[in-house]
Amino acid sequence: MNSQWRELLPQAAAASSSDPDARAAQFAALQSGSFAALAHDTGLIAVTGADAASFLHGQLTNDVEHLKPAQARLTGYCSAKGRLLATFLMWRDATADADATIYLAGAADVQAAVQKRLSMFVLRAKAKLSDATATHVLLQVGGPAAEGVLSQTFATLPAAPLAAVQGTLGDAPTSLIRLPDAGSARSLPRYLWSVPVTQAAQVWAALQAAPGLVVVDPDLTAWLDVHSGVANVVTATQEQFVPQMVNWEVVGGVSFRKGCYPGQEVVARSQYRGVIKRRLHLAHVADGSAVPVPAQELVEVSDPDQPCGMVVQAAAAPSGGYDVLVELKLAAREADDVRLGTAEGPALQFRAMPYEIFDPTETPAASASAAS
Repeated sequence: MNSQWRELLPQAAAASSSDPDARAAQFAALQSGSFAALAHDTGLIAVTGADAASFLHGQLTNDVEHLKPAQARLTGYCSAKGRLLATFLMWRDATADADATIYLAGAADVQAAVQKRLSMFVLRAKAKLSDATATHVLLQVGGPAAEGVLSQTFATLPAAPLAAVQGTLGDAPTSLIRLPDAGSARSLPRYLWSVPVTQAAQVWAALQAAPGLVVVDPDLTAWLDVHSGVANVVTATQEQFVPQMVNWEVVGGVSFRKGCYPGQEVVARSQYRGVIKRRLHLAHVADGSAVPVPAQELVEVSDPDQPCGMVVQAAAAPSGGYDVLVELKLAAREADDVRLGTAEGPALQFRAMPYEIFDPTETPAASASAAS
């Protein structure tokens, strides 16, 4: 967890689900109630300057130059070999001039290294990267009670996933992004709220006071992230996946109409000339004593000596055990006898993904919808 956020909002950082009754109440709030939690495992990079958009456009997998304040986009940062070093949710503030800030929210444990790597390529561009966790706190909120608090700051709330609205708290900008829906796990919208640190205590107090709102252990909100089917690359999984291996082009994280970026040739070749043999899947591990972790190997019982995939994300499930996003060979998924760690490990019980797999280069209408 970001240490400065822990000190700023100790009540949020201390939220615990260790008590069974508290755990049940918090999962109920995530599923059908109202909740608020620190986005404790998320880092935030701010990119400012007249060339911020053009610089990032040449580094990331998605279109940055046409990013509008009313939208957010998923994007990735690849190595020269086309392997993901980071995945981001990006948005920009509402400033109309060329110096508008673009924000990149990604895994906290990769932020420092990726920020340093991107900064190395700024060269003569008028762009500066900084650690925005020093100026903004990220909260994940959802449900009617949370929306009542949000409506005190924002005139309207984002109406669709990856829509964004902008406002101010005090003299500082604040952004609200509707996160991708969590499939059948939740029918109500959930949001990422970027709150200025100067206003964070006041905002948190308002959320705590909202009738019916439950403060949730930040670790439990990962369950919604898993059920969104949107992969999050962490240190353990860096350089493991070409974007298509984790459905990144399906969820709108890759533009095939923009110019070059690191690894672009590999990503394009995988799309146009290759056959994608690995995909992201949703599964459940019923054995609560076997805790899945990112990069943990998966094996097919019929061929236990050769890993067939790995865990991408994992989260405790309301009914016990864990729900996981796994990157897996399609042939192993069809065989449907995949185990965690070893052939004697817990079996993966596969679930339906919250979206259909399609080729955005062949369905322009669907592609445009995913990227909007």
